[in-house]
Amino acid sequence: MDYEAMTPQQKAAVALVAFGPEVSALVLKGMNEGELEKITVEIANLRDVPVEIETKVIEECHNIFMARQYISQGGVDFASEILNKAVGASRAREILQRLESSFKATGFSLLKDIDPKQLSGFFQNEHPQTTALILTQLTSNQAAAVLSELAPELQTEVSLRVATMEKISPEILKDIEQTLEAHFGADSGRDLSVSGGAKTIAEILNLVDTTAEKNILQSLEAEDPDLAAEVKNMMFVFDDLILLDDRSIQRLLKEVETKDLSTALKAAGDEVKGKIFANVSERVSVMIKEEMEFMGPTRLSDVEAAQGRIVEAVRRLEEEGQVIISGRGGKEDVIV
Repeated sequence: MDYEAMTPQQKAAVALVAFGPEVSALVLKGMNEGELEKITVEIANLRDVPVEIETKVIEECHNIFMARQYISQGGVDFASEILNKAVGASRAREILQRLESSFKATGFSLLKDIDPKQLSGFFQNEHPQTTALILTQLTSNQAAAVLSELAPELQTEVSLRVATMEKISPEILKDIEQTLEAHFGADSGRDLSVSGGAKTIAEILNLVDTTAEKNILQSLEAEDPDLAAEVKNMMFVFDDLILLDDRSIQRLLKEVETKDLSTALKAAGDEVKGKIFANVSERVSVMIKEEMEFMGPTRLSDVEAAQGRIVEAVRRLEEEGQVIISGRGGKEDVIV
C-alpha cells in the first residue's frame, strides 16, 4: 500500500478503523448517504494496513484537526504561521488548501437560517424555474414554509417545475449560488447537482398548509393529470395508514373491499396489520386472515394495485373531510 497514492476515502477508512467503533460511529452519523456508502466500501476492502501507513494517516488527521483549532483561535494567517513551524511551509500549505473548502459557506447554505417570508419575498421577483431549483436545496420543512408564502399562481408553477425537474448541471447551480450570495451575503462555490421529481414535490406538499396543498394539486391536475396522480399517491403511501386515527381507519374500511384489503395486507408491515386488525371485529379479522392464506402466493404488482386503490380511498376521504391524517393540515383541521 502506497501512502502517497491513497485516496481521501481510503485514508478516512484507515483512520476510522484506527479510532475504533465508538468514535467511528459518531463520525459516520454526520455523513450523508453518498459519503457513508463510499467510506463503508473502503472499510470493507481494507486488508492488513501496515503500521507505518496507519501512523501517517493518524498524523495527517491530527494536523488537520489542529489546523481547524488554530483557525478558530486566530484565523487562517495564525494557523499558517503555527503549522509552518510545526510541519514546514509545504506541508502547512497542503493542509490549509485541504481545509479551504470548509471555510466558506455556499449560497444555498446561507438560506437555512433565513425567515420563509423573507425568502418568499425574494422569490416573487425570480423566475419560477430558479425558485424551483432553490426549493430542492432546502429541507422539506423549509421548502413547505416558503411555498405556503408564495402567491397561489406561483405556488402551482413552482410545484409543477419541481415535479418535472431533471438533473441540473453544477454550472447552472453555481450561477444561482452567486445570485444568492450577492443578495444574502457570502462568497464561495461548490459543485452540486440536483434533481426534483414527483417525490420531491410530494414531500414538500405533505408539509404545506391544507389550502396551499389543495390549490397546487388542483392546478397540477389541470396541467398534467398523470403527474398529479403520481404526486398524490406519493404524498400518502400504504404504510402511512398508521397515521390515521381509529375513527378514520373504521371509516376507510367501509370504502374498501375485503379482497382488496386482504391482498394489500399480504406485503404490509406488522404495524399496519395491527392497526387494521385492531379496528375490525374478531370475526372480520379471522375472515381477512383466512382469505390471505387461501389466496396463497400473490404477485407483487397485484398487491401494489390493491394498496393503490386503498390509498386513493384515503385521499378521497381526506378531501371530503371524513378522515384525518396525523400531522397534516392547518389549524382549521385540529380536533379538540
